[in-house]
Amino acid sequence: MYAFLTGPMLWLSFAICILGCAWRAYKYVKGLSWQLDRVAYGQYPELAMKGALKSIFHWLVPFASCSWRAKPVFATAFFLLHIGLLIVPLFLYGHVMIVAERFGVSWPTMPDGLADILTILAVLAGVFILLRRFALSEVRIITTRHDIMIMAISLAPLVTGFVAANQTGDGNGWLLAHIITGEIWLIAVPFTKLSHAVLFFCSRAQIGIDFGVKRGGQRGSGIVW
Repeated sequence: MYAFLTGPMLWLSFAICILGCAWRAYKYVKGLSWQLDRVAYGQYPELAMKGALKSIFHWLVPFASCSWRAKPVFATAFFLLHIGLLIVPLFLYGHVMIVAERFGVSWPTMPDGLADILTILAVLAGVFILLRRFALSEVRIITTRHDIMIMAISLAPLVTGFVAANQTGDGNGWLLAHIITGEIWLIAVPFTKLSHAVLFFCSRAQIGIDFGVKRGGQRGSGIVW
C-alpha cells in the first residue's frame, strides 16, 4: 500500500493537480476581456508588469497591504495556515527524502521541532478561521458546506502527519492516512476553492495591471480613464 500511494497514486495526484490548475488558469485568462483595453496594455507593457508584480507582492507579504493591516488577527491566522499547508510540506525532511528517492533531487530541510510547531499553529489557525465563520454574521451568511469541507480537507493532512510523526509504536496506519489525505488535497485543488493557489496570482496580476496601466498611463500621458 505504501509503495502504491507513494508511487503511481502520487504521480496521478500531482498530474491531476498540475494539469487541472493549468486548465483553470487558462480558462481564467481566456475569459478576460483583454480586447477592451488592448491599446492601453500594449502601449504601457512596463507599467502592466510593474503593477502585476506589485499587487502580488503586497498580498504575499504579511501586513504589506491595507486589507491585511485592517484585520491583523485574521491576517495572522491566514498566513499561519498557509505556511503550514505550503512551506512545511515543502521543507519537511520526510517529504524531501521521498522526492530524493524518486527523482534524485533534494534541498535543505527544516528541523522537525520547527515543523511540529508550525503544524500546530496552522491547525489552530484553521480552527480559528472556521470558528470565525460561525461567529461573525457577515461571514456566516455566506458560509456553505463546501467551505467546511475545504477546511477539513486542508487540515486533515496536517493532523494525520503530526500524529504519524510523533506517536510511539507502529505508526503505519497514521502514515498511510497522512499520505491519503495529502493526495486527496492535491486532487481537490483544481476542482474546489483551493484553486485559489493558482487563481490568486491570476486575479492579483489582473488587478495590478489595471491599476498600474490606467493610473500610470494617466499620469504619464494625460489620458483620462
